[in-house]
Amino acid sequence: MKEPHHSVNRNTFFTCFIFAFSMNIFSPLQAQSVTEMTLYPGAIPGSIQSKIKELGVFENGTIRISSVVVPTLTKFTPVKPNGTSVIICPGGGYKRLAIDHEGVEVAKAFNEKGITAFVLKYRLPNDSIMTDKTTGPLQDAQQAIWNVRKQAIAWGLNPQKIGIMGFSAGGHLASTAATHFNFVADSSLKGTISVRPDFTILIYPVISFNDSITHQGSKNNLIGNKPTAEMTKTFSNELQITKNSPPAFLVHAGDDGTVPAENSIRFYQACIKNKVLAEMHLYPKGGHGFGMHNKTTDDKWFERLINWMNSMQ
Repeated sequence: MKEPHHSVNRNTFFTCFIFAFSMNIFSPLQAQSVTEMTLYPGAIPGSIQSKIKELGVFENGTIRISSVVVPTLTKFTPVKPNGTSVIICPGGGYKRLAIDHEGVEVAKAFNEKGITAFVLKYRLPNDSIMTDKTTGPLQDAQQAIWNVRKQAIAWGLNPQKIGIMGFSAGGHLASTAATHFNFVADSSLKGTISVRPDFTILIYPVISFNDSITHQGSKNNLIGNKPTAEMTKTFSNELQITKNSPPAFLVHAGDDGTVPAENSIRFYQACIKNKVLAEMHLYPKGGHGFGMHNKTTDDKWFERLINWMNSMQ
């Protein structure tokens, strides 16, 4: 497979947003470099020709992108990279992507710690643009891991220190990548480069598709309104953890009324049962979608995350 392209449709909303960010229009990035690249070098696997166009809007003070047709990976390089990298999957119920406060802002924070970050603009499940909407997002997540691991040495990264991170439904995608790496969604990726992430970071994640605790919108968008029992089980990632699953760090708020904290709790319990290293921080309050800043507490979960990552060295 060819190297990932570094040119994309310059009319995309995210491209314009990244350009503004890199030019210090929104917030300074110090001397970090920002590079957006297409995720696939050629045809997108399982894609269907469509007139659907990517949309970007400001909604409730944040930028949200929907109708992603061409997935991209945006690399945020710190001034002094320490070799560790994280691929970030923004949330949005598998319907849209909260690309700034669950993507770009997080990447910037990682850069300040010397960690190279990648924001994944993944395709959202849609029968109009993909042959199998249940595997489209996973294809993109696995392709992102594959790309970063393939380029790791050239980019000054450690190929054994590549993590995946997700918020809300992006947490479901990240946990799917962490538990389904033996299922290669795109057959062209089969080979010597592993798509298993080395660690997983899950922030108020959708984990289970069990009706009693799931986020119904995310479930419906990914596997439909009437999934089979087997499909529901397959994408309930607390049931898919094995002793080979990567270490996990989880954050949730007990009063989350959108994605119940039981999602994180069950994932954590499954990690412990399978002797997978895991750390969980469950805050009494904070609701859902707080991104980097849970305003109900002075505690900073991101600092706890960095401590955990350092302890994993």
